[in-house]
Amino acid sequence: MSSELLKTPLYDAHVALNARMVDFAGWSMPVMYAGILDEVRAVRTGIGLFDISHMGRIRVIGEEATSLLQAVTSNDVSSLAYTQAQYSLLTNPDGGIIDDIIVYRQAENAYMVVINASNTDKDISWIRSKAGAGVEIFDDSAATAMIAVQGPEAPAITAQLASNPELLNMDRFHYATGTIAGAEATFCRTGYTGEDGFELIVPAESATAVWNALVAAGGVPCGLGSRDALRIEAGYPLYGHEIDDTTSPVEALLMWAVSLEKGEFTGRDHIATLKANGAKRKLMGLVSSERIQPRQGYTVFIGSEEVGIITSGVFSPTLGTSIAMAYIDSRYAKTGTAVEVSVRDKRIPAVLKQKKNLLQNS
Repeated sequence: MSSELLKTPLYDAHVALNARMVDFAGWSMPVMYAGILDEVRAVRTGIGLFDISHMGRIRVIGEEATSLLQAVTSNDVSSLAYTQAQYSLLTNPDGGIIDDIIVYRQAENAYMVVINASNTDKDISWIRSKAGAGVEIFDDSAATAMIAVQGPEAPAITAQLASNPELLNMDRFHYATGTIAGAEATFCRTGYTGEDGFELIVPAESATAVWNALVAAGGVPCGLGSRDALRIEAGYPLYGHEIDDTTSPVEALLMWAVSLEKGEFTGRDHIATLKANGAKRKLMGLVSSERIQPRQGYTVFIGSEEVGIITSGVFSPTLGTSIAMAYIDSRYAKTGTAVEVSVRDKRIPAVLKQKKNLLQNS
């Protein structure tokens, strides 16, 4: 493996556990440990652990911090109470999606923003280009690590290791600070798997101790392969697949993360116009009884007409069937519509579903 790849603070821990390491967005990351099937089952039934330290973590601080984030993000930052978080989008002047992010409010004019690994430099440069003299932006990515603790047993085990039963009462998209395994930590009630749990932010030098404590408590180490399967099952978008700089929140069904009422922000008018006029395509889920893996770029047909294209797909370990997300011509984007997916030299029958309901295989 190239020595030029970046390594998270948990790299040695992954190697010690015989993880299969791959290049992901310039980082050496574990794609799997025991296997994707076992790892998905661990998250759906117990507790799984993911190293997500490759994601970016920045702080936006100063008297203009709120106004800056209001201008560059789609959601309403001013609505956040302290210790509360929101899913949001960085949007460009054409209304496309630069990235999807989570914004955490730490104080009146202090925020933490978590961004995608592949977009860290781009996002930071974009936000800094819009910042005035009354705001400072600090990149904490290298100084911290981030561990996702996900699954039905994740809250109880995390609270036990943190000696803080109040963590169990925390609502989703809130956070608290405390300690775990002797390390200072931020406990974020967020995740990317469709299960309950936390995303922990800890000092980089404490990452291995926290990881080992979670493994000793029953946490199953999981890689990027299972994380991708889990997020597809849950209908969560991934930059470069369901969303990119040319994708509108309207067609991606992400208008719940857009506040047109808050006032002006980058790309607002384009988004509002498309919402009013209607998008030509819509992001849908897709389920097939065939045992295949629908891949990004596969074409979706109704009869001889091309009606869509696959953005992500997987043979679902949870459902035991093939699932995918696809952009579908809005004329046909209805739950229950029968379609076919072109896989090499044959057509595979499938049915459209709402992307958020892929786990409900009915």
